[in-house]
Amino acid sequence: MELLAVVLAIAGLGAGYGISTYTNKKKNADFEEKADKELAKAKKEANKLLDDAREEARKVSDDARREEQTRRNELKDLENRLVQRESTLDKKLDELDKRTEKLRTGEDEVEALKNEIRDIRVKQQDKLEKIAKLSKADAADKLLQMTERDIRNDLTGLVAKLQNEARDNAEELAGLMIVTAMERMASEVTAERTLTSVKLEDEEMKGRIIGKEGRNIQALQRATGVDIMVDDTPGYIVLSSFDPVRREVARQALELLLKDGRVHPGRIEEVVEKAQKNVEKDVTRAGEDAAREVGVIGVPKELLHMLGELKYRTSYGQNVLKHSTEMAHMAGMLAEELGADVKTAKYATLMHDLGKALTHKMEGKHHHISGEMLRKYGAPEEVALAAEQHHDDMEATTLEAVIVRVCDAISAARPGARNISAENFAERMKELENIANSFTGIEKSYAISAGREVRVFVRPQQVDDLTAIRLARDIATKIESSMNYPGTIKVNVIRETRAIEFAK
Repeated sequence: MELLAVVLAIAGLGAGYGISTYTNKKKNADFEEKADKELAKAKKEANKLLDDAREEARKVSDDARREEQTRRNELKDLENRLVQRESTLDKKLDELDKRTEKLRTGEDEVEALKNEIRDIRVKQQDKLEKIAKLSKADAADKLLQMTERDIRNDLTGLVAKLQNEARDNAEELAGLMIVTAMERMASEVTAERTLTSVKLEDEEMKGRIIGKEGRNIQALQRATGVDIMVDDTPGYIVLSSFDPVRREVARQALELLLKDGRVHPGRIEEVVEKAQKNVEKDVTRAGEDAAREVGVIGVPKELLHMLGELKYRTSYGQNVLKHSTEMAHMAGMLAEELGADVKTAKYATLMHDLGKALTHKMEGKHHHISGEMLRKYGAPEEVALAAEQHHDDMEATTLEAVIVRVCDAISAARPGARNISAENFAERMKELENIANSFTGIEKSYAISAGREVRVFVRPQQVDDLTAIRLARDIATKIESSMNYPGTIKVNVIRETRAIEFAK
């Protein structure tokens, strides 16, 4: 039994060893087969990558070759075109040389024909003088003497008669035409003011307008360039400025603020900007209405805008837009009486003072600026010429220009039409601002308080505090040396720096 157990044990060990050996061999064979497969796969992928690289290299080489061939073809075409152009130019030069030679030959032939004609004319004249036994000069003198003797008395009487009739009737006819036009044209007397009053519904609003430590009223004055007086007249806020455009912007802005009730520097800037847009619309509408009123059509919109600005301009206290429309009506009547071009006369008189809307922006006299602007924006030359010649420093070369000049004098000479003192104030205001703006670093300037103060706003990036002090002194010195004025003028230089950020 024990022997059998030993034998069985040995047999089991042998069987287990054999099975283990078989299993290991099989695993090794599987591993080798798998490795061979992976190796074959790797070789296949490597070959594929190599083939792809070769194919890509071949494509790049082919593309480079094609591109090179294309460039060579382009260079060849360019060379051919240059050769062809050179050949064409040579042919043209040859043709020009031949044509020049033909012209030179033709000129010689024409000159020979002229000489031949002169010789024939001289021979004919000599034959006529021999036949008449008179030279050409003697024959002309005798003919003139006979004609002069026959018609001298008639011409003398006719000229005298015409001169007397013209002298007797010219002044009467001219006066009749002008009076007729003035009778047909009736216009109101213009009264312009430099003050505008805004009524306060609630006295408490006066404190809001002033603001804490006056910051609101200062912001409003700074934004509009208008002097604002709140304590001079009970129940009213008075706006003072020689420039009616600024005054109108300030009036509209102040009325919006009073109606809204919210008054602070940020709101003031928004309202002033809105008022400026409203005034801009009024300007455009005023120009269009004026042109439509006098019957002038086809005016460029740029000219209509400048014409509308004249609504807020005065000359010797006379509203320039009303003055221009009044003149245009009168010019049409005079042009009808005189047989001139009615459309040209109306167009020129309506636009004759266009330069007064730009004299603070451009150098030169207003009538020269008017002519320049009319030409710039495509108005007819006869219109520009008539508008430009309405003052005495230029001679009136057309009938329409004379009509513009006459109508300007009639409109200005009406009783109460103009106020010289107002114009003097306006000129002084403009001169003050022009002096301030002549210095560098100035952003804008306003003359206020009837010329007793000029406020100058500078660019803080260009002018520091010390420079602002020196700038105020320089402006005051220039005003003293170049202007005549009563009393004193305060020069107020303002330097402001703002830091703005938004919370999102």
